[in-house]
Order: sequence, then structure tokens, then C-alpha cells
Amino acid sequence: MNLALWLVAGLLAVVALTGGAIKAFVPKEKLAATPGGAWTRSVSAGGVKTLGVLEILAAAGFTLPAAAGIAPDLVPVTALCWIALMAGAMITHGRRREFRFAALNLAYLALALFVAWGRFGPGAFTG
Repeated sequence: MNLALWLVAGLLAVVALTGGAIKAFVPKEKLAATPGGAWTRSVSAGGVKTLGVLEILAAAGFTLPAAAGIAPDLVPVTALCWIALMAGAMITHGRRREFRFAALNLAYLALALFVAWGRFGPGAFTG
């Protein structure tokens, strides 16, 4: 169970870091031209960058607290925050009829739900 939780948290960290870096450092106009990036047209450049920074912080929150042994309870808290972020992404893509991206966000949400459940419960670091 512990290995599965680490693997899923690591996968989510990679997803969050990749998506966050793109949103934080790629110009909004370039993002708008990519598949699934049309939503950026209705959000300010600062809003896109803020989401990017939040995703970069989530990448750190999925792995660093547990790896460093400092406040490992932040891992499931990060997972809960990621669930909220993915719910918002699902709503955004669903309203735009981008169901393929909404389904991808649902998958990330489900993985984060697994991490939250596991780290608050049977795979808690404080057991």
C-alpha cells in the first residue's frame, strides 16, 4: 500500500510540476493555441500564472513533506487541494465541451482521492 501511494503521489507531482511550469512560464497566447488551452482566453495572464504556481506548490506538497520527514500530513492535505483544483478544471473543460480534458482531470482527481484516503487512513505516515 505504501509503495502504491508513493507511486501515485509521485505521478501526480510530475503532472502538477509539468502543468504548473507550463502555465507559469509559457505566455498565455501560446497556451491558448495548444489543445485544451483555449480556456486561457477567458482568464487573465496573472490568473493563469497563479494556477501554474499553485500546481508547482502541489508538486512539492505531494512528495517533499514525506520525503523530508517534516510535516508528512501535508501530503494528504495537498491531495485534497488537488481534488478541488481538478474539480474546477473539470467544470471549466465541461462548460467548454472539452470532455476529453474533463475526463483526464477526473482521472487526476481520482488518483488524488486515493492518496488522500490512503495517507489519512491505512497508509498514514504517523502509524
